[in-house]
Amino acid sequence: MALLDILQALSKKLRFKLSAVHVNHQLSPNAEEWAESCRRWCNARRIPIEIVKVKLSGVQRLGIEAAAREARYREYARQAADYMALAHQLDDQMETMFLQLLRGSGVKGLSAMPQMRFQDDSEAPRIIRPLLDVPRSEIERYAKTRKLKWIEDESNENIGLDRNFLRHKVFPLIAQRFPAYRETLGRARQHFAEAACLLDELAETDFRNAVRRGRIKAAVLRKLAAARARNLLRYYFAQQGLLMPGAKKLEEILRQLAYSRADANVRVTLGDLEVRRYQGDVHIRRFRPAVGANLCVAWRGEKQLKISELDGVLTFTRTSGKDIDYAKLMQGSVTVRVRRGGEKLRPDCRRPRRSLKDLLQEAQIAPWRRFRLPLLFCGEHLVYVPGIGVDCEYQARAGCKGLSVKWNANDNEGHAKSAARSPGAV
Repeated sequence: MALLDILQALSKKLRFKLSAVHVNHQLSPNAEEWAESCRRWCNARRIPIEIVKVKLSGVQRLGIEAAAREARYREYARQAADYMALAHQLDDQMETMFLQLLRGSGVKGLSAMPQMRFQDDSEAPRIIRPLLDVPRSEIERYAKTRKLKWIEDESNENIGLDRNFLRHKVFPLIAQRFPAYRETLGRARQHFAEAACLLDELAETDFRNAVRRGRIKAAVLRKLAAARARNLLRYYFAQQGLLMPGAKKLEEILRQLAYSRADANVRVTLGDLEVRRYQGDVHIRRFRPAVGANLCVAWRGEKQLKISELDGVLTFTRTSGKDIDYAKLMQGSVTVRVRRGGEKLRPDCRRPRRSLKDLLQEAQIAPWRRFRLPLLFCGEHLVYVPGIGVDCEYQARAGCKGLSVKWNANDNEGHAKSAARSPGAV
């Protein structure tokens, strides 16, 4: 409420449009009352407000607090604004810094919250925290002077939560002995932030040298000193917007990516992700369970065929004189299946029929994708394989009606961005 009051006064002087969003996590029995209070306050001030209800996902993986934060930031990212102003203040910053310290975080974690940061989507509003250097006591004095009304979240008194334990038990004790702890820890936080920036600059240089065709090369990781390689991996995970792995997990990822045998089947799980290596490239992808070998989906002439088991869509487009011979394809039942083993295909009419296994290896299709490819059959004859081609017997000749088939898979696999985002003017 203090931040809203300050921004409303500034909006008239600086001529910017101000609106508000309230995210209802539906966690408290009072959540609806809070949302309605926010609506009343904003309506009284003639400030547009959007009330958004969210359902938390990934609670078991992330915990309630982190899942709520993830849901909140998704809503922030879709707001039609240049900036999203959050009311974090100096005491919040100290709590975050202490929590990171107790978790054994590195310098980036100990630098705590930045006053401004970009969100993952370049079109999303920037996050700003105008009150980050202001202690809570000053904000409370301002609110009382301005006769503002606000609501205290009852969970703030629950010292079973780590942040509240620090707030109510630890910091009052520290303040008795070190009254200026906020200022001194603030300076330490700034030192950590500067060190983190320097490490990012080093990682950005290594990143550019390590990326080929959008992927990090494992050989580059192997050439770097271990600490520098870990720094590069942290930077890479941050660039992909992924949760940062712990120290032991990061060490395991580096060990397998950089130092395992060239033919090793590298796979390290990271929550619902998995880190893989293939042909010397680093791949990060969402984990997916194996697809049953008996999968069989009939095609009856649809322009698009969604295959939920493979998390993708086959698109069929009529052509002429190329792709699949449409008339010949329709002579039998057309189905989509996955590999069962022993399949053969002849995509090159100048060469003999070959095993699909050899063709997939030759095409350098990653092993985890090979059993998730939709194979198009006419009866029991394999006609088409994405990334490989059309069997010679079913290739359309000049003057024949053809059928083009395209496979679009939602594999959610991360590719390294070629360069870090520039902050631009503020």
